[in-house]
Amino acid sequence: MKTIDTCGQQHYSPLIPAIKTMCEVGKGEKLEIIMDDAAAFNDMKEYLAEQQIGFREIYDGERMTLQFTMD
Repeated sequence: MKTIDTCGQQHYSPLIPAIKTMCEVGKGEKLEIIMDDAAAFNDMKEYLAEQQIGFREIYDGERMTLQFTMD
């Protein structure tokens, strides 16, 4: 499983490294995206749902994690 931790990202949106990684991985690869930005987390969930990619949400205090497999 490839993990992308965007916590503390202040220079640009945490969605940029998440989407970049999604474009680079192969089909069937598992990804884990860790965020501390609730708005970006919700945007990522909406994007995955629109793409019909099932995902798992994990909440740990300020940290939110999405786990999914690329189709």
